[in-house]
Amino acid sequence: MRPRLTSRPTADLTADLTRRPTADVASRPNTGRRVGLRSKPRALVAVLAAASALALAGCSSSGSSGSGSETSFVKGTGEVTTVAAAHRGAAISLSGKDLNGQTLSLAAYRGKVVVINVWGSWCSPCRLEASGFEAAFKAEQSKGVQFVGIDTRDLQVPEAQAFVSSHDLTYPSLYDPDGSLLLKFPAGSLDPQAIPSTLILDRQGRIAVRALEPLEESQLEQLLAPVLAEKS
Repeated sequence: MRPRLTSRPTADLTADLTRRPTADVASRPNTGRRVGLRSKPRALVAVLAAASALALAGCSSSGSSGSGSETSFVKGTGEVTTVAAAHRGAAISLSGKDLNGQTLSLAAYRGKVVVINVWGSWCSPCRLEASGFEAAFKAEQSKGVQFVGIDTRDLQVPEAQAFVSSHDLTYPSLYDPDGSLLLKFPAGSLDPQAIPSTLILDRQGRIAVRALEPLEESQLEQLLAPVLAEKS
């Protein structure tokens, strides 16, 4: 059964998320176009190639990261979506290697509220939010919160490690150079569809919140508070 998704209506978030409307993903109309079977082969190949690229990127729009030498980042839609506890899907199970080559699994953090942040060292908005995420992690860690990054599309580990060092990040990150980890989110789930994206998992490992935009520390803590307040 698809999770029943509800927009974040709280007044507390209104001031922080101005020009960032919440959205009910389930009610979003399907505006996709069907590709005709009689299309020319060359056109069909182009469509399939574009679809593959979007699947890897996880979003349908991109923009300049502010420097001609940098990789384009995937823009978010500004949506912050929440799922009521009774309608959340199955627990998210991801595992892989961290930036030091050690095994890292989300399953190890069951019983904690987990914040997943998708980032890349090449991504300007990721650089802007990184220090705030570290500050929020330090403030919330003692309450049973664990942060986990997913470093995607960084082809060189030293570049990702330099990002971590420059922002004094103390929480671990899964290394996902080809985007394959992002494709492992279950179909129909609130998967990351932008870079940066942030997911908040409840204590059972289920997605409770998804934000498709960069977040400031105060916004992140406001999104965390209701999930932390849940009894289980």
